[in-house]
Amino acid sequence: MSVRHSWVVNEGGATTSWFDVRLAFADGARVDALAVLSGQDVRVEDVRAQPPLSLDDLAVLAEWLEDPLFEACVPAPARSGPAAPRRARPPWPRGREGRRLVAREYRAAREEGGDPVLAVMRATGHGRRKSLRLIGQARDDGFLTPRRARR
Repeated sequence: MSVRHSWVVNEGGATTSWFDVRLAFADGARVDALAVLSGQDVRVEDVRAQPPLSLDDLAVLAEWLEDPLFEACVPAPARSGPAAPRRARPPWPRGREGRRLVAREYRAAREEGGDPVLAVMRATGHGRRKSLRLIGQARDDGFLTPRRARR
């Protein structure tokens, strides 16, 4: 099953979006549909099938399309309820508390045999350079053992 966003029309503050839906079966049969998202309603406007669908199959079509169409058409905040502020990276405490959490993520990844820098990158949402800087700051604060013996 594939759902592809085709086009959007914005008019007077209202947005209408069209989606192409293709359902392919192992025996070579396929169903193409055109779905429309207008406001909070999703409707199927056009259905084409090869070979043609029987009335029983047409009745089951909505069940086949429901979940993938819902995932593609309805925005995530509308699905989950009240929306939280959208940020590119997760909130992370600053200062000493943040460095303590960086050290905890680092040690947990090392114990599990994973890449500790990658674990810090995932936890903080920062890139490699910033994560390495945070790990260095955690070492300087004494949360992690020194990398090299100082002379």
